[in-house]
Amino acid sequence: MDFLNTFFFGIYPYIATGIFFLGSLIRYDREQYTWKTGSSQMLSNKNFRVANILFHVGIIAILLGHFAGLVVPFEIWHALGISLPAKQIIAMGVGGFFGALCFIGLTMLVKRRLSDPRVKATSSTMDTGILLLIYLQLILGMITIVISFEHMDGSVMANLMSWSRYLLTFRPVEAVAYIADVHWIYKMHVTLGITLFVLFPFSRLVHIWSVPVQYVQRSYQVVRKKA
Repeated sequence: MDFLNTFFFGIYPYIATGIFFLGSLIRYDREQYTWKTGSSQMLSNKNFRVANILFHVGIIAILLGHFAGLVVPFEIWHALGISLPAKQIIAMGVGGFFGALCFIGLTMLVKRRLSDPRVKATSSTMDTGILLLIYLQLILGMITIVISFEHMDGSVMANLMSWSRYLLTFRPVEAVAYIADVHWIYKMHVTLGITLFVLFPFSRLVHIWSVPVQYVQRSYQVVRKKA
């Protein structure tokens, strides 16, 4: 168990980070024509827009929440007058709300991907696999909220924040010590999250790098009706 903890929570994150950045760079350099999300909206548009909006709103909020929860230092939260127990309650409430939105949207997208003949026929193994892995990751995340009711003092959240801090400052031995004894569901959630970074360069997820920030200010397209 000590070896597994050391590997998955002290070594694996650095391997995943290397694959994430180097793999993305190589793919962009060598396979730019595959650098896309590969939308299937034209194949089946039924409820797609609603599902897509719910999924993206939910997942973006969840990712921002994870960044705030794991990367933002203790000191900043304390300076804002937010204690660890209060931070945990906020995380559970906000995470539960946006997790529910994401779950509804993603359930619709998974059903569409697996049941619509046209979408299924044009989906690669990676397309389907990455969608199901995100779905599993979301379910694990929702389960962690339920488990969090067993310890409302914020102690587990403090351990996970410390794990993240020590990893980011290249002290893996100390980092592992903080996560070694947390509930196995948290460990699964963390491990699968790291694995998604490994798969990132080889999947449609690379389109995240190309967030069209300028799209918000872009003029409307003028589409003329056929005479």
